[in-house]
Amino acid sequence: MKIAHTEIKEIVKSVGLVFGDIGTSPIYTLTTLFSFAFLAPTPQNVIGIISLILWTLILLVTVKYTWLVMSLSKKAEGGTIVLKEILSPLLHSKKKIIFVTILTFVGISLLIGDGVITPAVTILGAVEGLLYIPGLEILSVNALATIAAIAALCLFLFQKRGADKIAIAFGPIMIVWFLALSFFGLVYILKYPAILAAFNPYYGIKFILTHKLFGFFMLSFVILCATGAEALYADMGHLGRAPIVKAWYFVFFALALNYLGQGVFILQNPIFKNSLFGMVFEYSPFLYIPFLILSFFAAIIASQAIISGVFSIMYQGITTRIMPIFKVDYTSSRLRSQIYIGFANWFLLLSVLFIIFFFKESTKLTAAYGFAVSGTMFLTGIMATWVFYLRKNYFKAFISFMILCLDFLFLLATLSKVPQGAYISIAISCFPLFLILIYTLGQRKIRKTLKPIALNIFVDSFEEVYGKVRKIKGTALFFSREINKIPPYITKTMLMDHIIYEENIVVSILVLDEPFGLTGYFEKNICEGLKAFRIKAGYMEVLNVEAILKKFDVDEKVIFYGIEDIVSRNIFWRLFSLIKKVTPSYIHLCKLPAEKLHGVVNQIEL
Repeated sequence: MKIAHTEIKEIVKSVGLVFGDIGTSPIYTLTTLFSFAFLAPTPQNVIGIISLILWTLILLVTVKYTWLVMSLSKKAEGGTIVLKEILSPLLHSKKKIIFVTILTFVGISLLIGDGVITPAVTILGAVEGLLYIPGLEILSVNALATIAAIAALCLFLFQKRGADKIAIAFGPIMIVWFLALSFFGLVYILKYPAILAAFNPYYGIKFILTHKLFGFFMLSFVILCATGAEALYADMGHLGRAPIVKAWYFVFFALALNYLGQGVFILQNPIFKNSLFGMVFEYSPFLYIPFLILSFFAAIIASQAIISGVFSIMYQGITTRIMPIFKVDYTSSRLRSQIYIGFANWFLLLSVLFIIFFFKESTKLTAAYGFAVSGTMFLTGIMATWVFYLRKNYFKAFISFMILCLDFLFLLATLSKVPQGAYISIAISCFPLFLILIYTLGQRKIRKTLKPIALNIFVDSFEEVYGKVRKIKGTALFFSREINKIPPYITKTMLMDHIIYEENIVVSILVLDEPFGLTGYFEKNICEGLKAFRIKAGYMEVLNVEAILKKFDVDEKVIFYGIEDIVSRNIFWRLFSLIKKVTPSYIHLCKLPAEKLHGVVNQIEL
């Protein structure tokens, strides 16, 4: 009984934390599709469009994510970076590994781009529900955009406090939301049961063949029903595969009923502002305002989920050293996944506010929505299919390849949105991509320029100096990427400046491919006065090096680390230099006392 109760609790939590984005898509998907004057709301068109929506949910979400992609994990953790770590060891070509790395960079960037549009479209879509309230139908698009902007501003300002305290309410609120979607959908289905024919894929295929090129490009708006599908995989490590999959069956049932019900409403009301809010208001004006409030909370939860997802992605990028080291605050003492990254928060806020005031209406905003979603799905599909093939699971590889072909069709269709507004989504995604590329290339250039010294050569010189100079009392810590390769700043400090303590410990931090796991140990006593300490940490771990060392009775007096002062006439490297100057060193992620830190400068000319 206790196990069943725990399982239900995890499923409810999954509904709140994972399905906010895909769960709020009924607010704008069908409304957007039938906003085109040339798409008449005839039974053939309505059933055809809903058939495409239902089968998109079945094939892209149920088959691709819950069955195929979510079967690929490392220690039950999912996400774009994890998928790369699964695929890379299976490849035996440096060029292929570089190709997969680039795919990962693009995938991360598109997810961040999606993280900008999701809060804008969901909040704006919910706010537009005010137009059905008597007396408020006169609200202008500017007024609605302003209300949405204020709501978004409050949401982002709240981030620093952390969502942990209110996250417990997300699940129950979203359960009520999905039950409400199911109820209103079922009410309208009973009025016109023939709408159930939409479950037959024939009508969806017929719609595309009948409308030809126009029908194909309508897929760029059909994909809106699957926004947030990537969250199923990305959040797998926090919640587990089983609760997410079981929660999806409930969510799919609710979404299917609601889309079918909206279809009936559209057939009966060819002229409408919003099919979801319209059907609720028509059924019961008394229930409309409670439903509108509920939809606003659902939109906020959906936005919160994508914001937290972007924070998590950027944190993985920081710990795996593919992104600059931005300041990270931990907003929960219970959940290590609850973090706040100020740079990401303000970047998202400014982008969301710009998008809200640029488009002003959710139907116009959906013109920019979908490209990042379909792009991310396509890249995930490539890597997943490749993994199945290399693991010789040919059945799953074949099914995955077929779904990949469908992903490609959606991606091609969404290319038509580029001149309509998707160029903004692409531009936003290019910013994190450029940041990742300039940072990784710059770091590689530094490693080539600052050639480390082999440990055995360093030890010979160290022993000679250690025996001659007057040593400073206490223990000093030095940080090095590898124990067997000593960075130039250590050589400068000890051998050139003769700053040598009685005990000198070289600390090396190895970031593991796995998300969690934290161990520390003395690897070896290199020689008298010089030791090596190794820390192995999962890429999602919160590092506290001082606390780890205290377990081994290490009480350091001073901590040295290297600082690169980059000098260059090349604009590319000057930008890299600026990034290095405005972002903290990796050492600041290790929770070390600031009063003990001493940076040693190495000037580099690139």
